[in-house]
Amino acid sequence: MLFAIRVFVITTILAVLVIELAGWMQRHRQDLPWTEVDLQAPPGRFTAGRIAELGSDPPRCRAILARDGGISRPAPDRLVGNECGYRDGTNLRLASIGLSPAGVVSSCPVAAAAFVWEEAVQREARVRFGSPVVRLLHAGSFSCRRLYGRSEGAWSEHATADALDVLGFVLEDGRTISVLRDWPDQGPKGTFLRGVRDAACRSFTTVLSPDYNAAHRDHLHLDTADRGAGGWRACR
Repeated sequence: MLFAIRVFVITTILAVLVIELAGWMQRHRQDLPWTEVDLQAPPGRFTAGRIAELGSDPPRCRAILARDGGISRPAPDRLVGNECGYRDGTNLRLASIGLSPAGVVSSCPVAAAAFVWEEAVQREARVRFGSPVVRLLHAGSFSCRRLYGRSEGAWSEHATADALDVLGFVLEDGRTISVLRDWPDQGPKGTFLRGVRDAACRSFTTVLSPDYNAAHRDHLHLDTADRGAGGWRACR
């Protein structure tokens, strides 16, 4: 009798644990390495890596972006020599934020990562300012150059349009938040910039800010370098 009771208790505990685990896995699908990327879900541990991997499969990337964001607009291929160019160009668009200047083309993974990041940007803006962001100020995506503009060495992620440089934001009420001017601010503007920097680390594999070095004193560098779904991310 005692043995039967013990078996019943253990079985019940295991069943409860299985149910709790199943519930956790359903709520945190993006924290599991084997799940498909979902741009509508809150970003998890593997979101940035999964998005970066989409660069190797442009049709799949565009299908996911169209499915989850409804904003996939392919751009013509652009190839410049052996090291520069893209075959997954996408006319970068956000759901609620305009781009200035308009008409920027990025790789498909950058467009997907920006779509995920946009929600966090708007959330930070409403919390800090009570006003949404209406324009994102940027310095472009594609640029056929090596890191830091050197004549030798590794190529920048900009060389394949896998990066976006963000200069600042314009709020609906007319206020402008500038990375160059407002990063040192200890009030809402500086807090907002650091908040959106941290949030970007959830969907981009590399995020570099003025905290990284002087070369980034005036912008946030966001890129989708593919280091594998479980690869490391740079967030500084």
